[in-house]
Amino acid sequence: MSTAAAGHHDHDDHGPAKGWTRWLYTTNHKDIGTLYLLFSLVMFFIGGGMALIIRAELFQPGLQLVDPLFFNSMTTMHALVMIFGVVMPAFVGLANWMIPMMIGGPDMALPRLNNWSFWIMPFAFLLLLSTLFMEGGGPAGGWTLYAPLSLQGGDSFAFVIFSIHFMGISSVMGSINIVATIFNMRAPGMTLMQMPLFVWTWLITAYLLIAVIPVLAGAVTMLLTDRFFGTSFFNAAGGGDPVMYQHIFWFFGHPEVYILILPAFGIISSIIPTFARKPLFGYASMVYATGSIAFLSFIVWAHHMFTVGMPLAGEMFFMFATMMISVPTGVKVFNWIATMWRGSMTFETPMLFAIGFLVMFTIGGLSGLMLAITPADIQYHDTYFVVAHFHYVLVPGAIYSIMAATYYWLPKWTGNMYDEKWGKIHFWVSTVFLNVLFFPMHFVGLAGMPRRIPDYSLQFADWNAVASIGAFGFGFSQLIFVYVIFKCIKGGEKATSEVWEGADGLEWTVPSPAPYHTFEKPPAQFS
Repeated sequence: MSTAAAGHHDHDDHGPAKGWTRWLYTTNHKDIGTLYLLFSLVMFFIGGGMALIIRAELFQPGLQLVDPLFFNSMTTMHALVMIFGVVMPAFVGLANWMIPMMIGGPDMALPRLNNWSFWIMPFAFLLLLSTLFMEGGGPAGGWTLYAPLSLQGGDSFAFVIFSIHFMGISSVMGSINIVATIFNMRAPGMTLMQMPLFVWTWLITAYLLIAVIPVLAGAVTMLLTDRFFGTSFFNAAGGGDPVMYQHIFWFFGHPEVYILILPAFGIISSIIPTFARKPLFGYASMVYATGSIAFLSFIVWAHHMFTVGMPLAGEMFFMFATMMISVPTGVKVFNWIATMWRGSMTFETPMLFAIGFLVMFTIGGLSGLMLAITPADIQYHDTYFVVAHFHYVLVPGAIYSIMAATYYWLPKWTGNMYDEKWGKIHFWVSTVFLNVLFFPMHFVGLAGMPRRIPDYSLQFADWNAVASIGAFGFGFSQLIFVYVIFKCIKGGEKATSEVWEGADGLEWTVPSPAPYHTFEKPPAQFS
């Protein structure tokens, strides 16, 4: 079946499928993108519910609501759901929707593989969530599943690992499809250096996924054999080494955190030029910066392990390598600021989320630089300061960029404009509560409050109460997001072909290199 036909005929023999079978059999990149995005939205509320259980328990000192083992299950599940069930599927959904259109291709290169990549996901997460109802409860070793702690759980452990394998298979197949699409389906004349940055960031992300998901698969399979087959990879009593697990895990885990943020960089690079009404500043440097980040992400994994007793030379290497990553990231931030500089900016909802991303992601980046300093990290490690750092990178980073993309492309997806007033309310309420939630975690972390603990000492009570109020505010404000999306899908003012006024032509392609201008007068194409 030809790829072009795949867009129109979702099932070979009987013409287009009707009703729910259309969604089951679909090979159309837009349908599959929609499925990924809706799946991600559902998981967002499940993972968010787990976070609210955590914050409700921590509202005051003492053990109130849940037993400590269940609390540990919640911290573990919350992370697994948010990373593998929300951020990654949402980015894959955006890739499915937008990449074929951005490169002028008729569909994804491998439409049936695309269908399978998606339908593995719901089963993987049913399997993962079902472990909460098994004897011994869900996984309680933290999302990193560190041995020997993770090996203590009940028999649900095997199901957790099985579900992680499923998620990995889905990610690798999706990535292969994206690479094949970008290399083989570009419109005639579109060179690599003319692709929109969202396409570039996804190409690099797909390579990262193909490289590191097998590493995770190996690590969790070794855990499985240690638990059920009597091996001793990570069991010191049998000659194994628990620290080896950390090395293998973080060799996956560090590139993974860039997998969670690189597509966001691509989204922000599409949105800021549109609402600044200027071409992206420094297109080529953005491409090279993305490649540098991806390369460096492979050689910094042990900065998560400064407290395991590494040799001093190892600590120094990982410290300086980690600091180097902040250079290409800084290049990106300054390029976005230069794009906005003297642009004729307007502040529709996507731009608000993009600027929110820029400001708060930078806060997370700077606290990450603090954590890269070995002697300082020995103090910060395993405290709430680390929790504050990665939530500032992931929530205003990954989640905000997904929301920005949703508002930005909803008119294209649905043909209707979303409700701008409610979009702005969603942004401002979310942003206020997000900072009320995560900023105090810096204070309790620097004061020494450990993470992943259901009870705490009295001196941390006030800021924890503040953070928990922020958590419930942020959680419930996401209902506004659902309302805006629902209202937009249902109908509303029709979107024009020039959705964002005055940004005609900039939405999809940004000329490379950018047209020459001195910033004294508007570039020729907009005068």
